[in-house]
Amino acid sequence: MSQLFFPEYDSFDAALPLVIFGAGGLGREVAVLIHQINEAATAPLWELRGFYDDVAPAAATVAGLPYLGTAADLNAAREPLHVAVAVGSSAGRAAVVSRLTSPKLFFPTLLHPGVAHEPYQNLQLAEGCIVQQGCILTTDIQLGRFVLLNLGCTLGHDAALADFCSLMPHANVGGAARLETGVYLGTNATVIQGVRVGAGTIVGAGAVAVRDLPAGITAVGVPARAIL
Repeated sequence: MSQLFFPEYDSFDAALPLVIFGAGGLGREVAVLIHQINEAATAPLWELRGFYDDVAPAAATVAGLPYLGTAADLNAAREPLHVAVAVGSSAGRAAVVSRLTSPKLFFPTLLHPGVAHEPYQNLQLAEGCIVQQGCILTTDIQLGRFVLLNLGCTLGHDAALADFCSLMPHANVGGAARLETGVYLGTNATVIQGVRVGAGTIVGAGAVAVRDLPAGITAVGVPARAIL
């Protein structure tokens, strides 16, 4: 599992260089998260240097920071860099990570300082996870690599989310639910207790999964059903 960078636990002699891959709206939201982590720490943990994206933004700057280039440019970095991958799509985020191959790149787990994360909760978060403001994780929860929890998501006891899962704002995962690799939950989607969702499945905004869903489908409605 990755080291977690929690302001009250960690201090560094100097802020670590960090860039964001993804120059869209989510990237700007992750920049806010970085500022919030720094503000909660006794000294800034991160030196936020700018944005990378394979599609150049319309302006030379994003949220007041420079656009620095593509994945190829990031792979060519001459110094160690920490990278936050701010791509909302599960498949898109996995594709970006597969292209970032330089041994000089590191992927910290970033968790909003207001999210409870005491040792007795037994939260296991792998590298590259991003957990935004307002999320609630209760106890004995596992997040795989590069899991995204957007604003206000809730995860119940013993929930397990595999690599590259994406939860949009206010998505809810019940106790002992299992989300396999690359599952995407839309805004306000819910997976109730004990339900398993197969790899790559999309649960649409507001949908409620009340029984297991197979891999590779899109499910909508209450209860959630596959659409053609």
